[in-house]
Amino acid sequence: MTSQNPLELLLSGKAHWETWRRRYQDVQALEPDLHGANLVAADLHGADLHEVDFTEANLQDADLREANLRGVDCRHANMRKANLSDAHLEKAHLNGADLRDAILQRADLTGADLRGADLRGADLNGAILDKAKFDPGFSIEAISVEHV
Repeated sequence: MTSQNPLELLLSGKAHWETWRRRYQDVQALEPDLHGANLVAADLHGADLHEVDFTEANLQDADLREANLRGVDCRHANMRKANLSDAHLEKAHLNGADLRDAILQRADLTGADLRGADLRGADLNGAILDKAKFDPGFSIEAISVEHV
């Protein structure tokens, strides 16, 4: 089970994924490499995905509600229209991520790096943005005043 492909394991279901992460913490379970993974419309609701490398992954329309995404690396990932409501994104690397029309209601983005991220149309209603990093001159109002 230690040699299983992390993408296959994740797609096999949340229970298998989380069992593997607990059982093989010393292997790659602490930082699984899902760089460039195709997870369009994947159901990852409530999954423990902390510190996963999703660099350049396609998470468009994915259900990431209540997911543990602490320290996740989503640089240049396609997260367009993803549902990240109530997700834990503390210290997430979202540099250059496409978050257009994503739902980030009540998401905890404390300390997240959002420099270069495309947040047009994103719903940030109730999101926690303490110490989040944005591009110089960035304005929340530029996203959508009614969503913040």
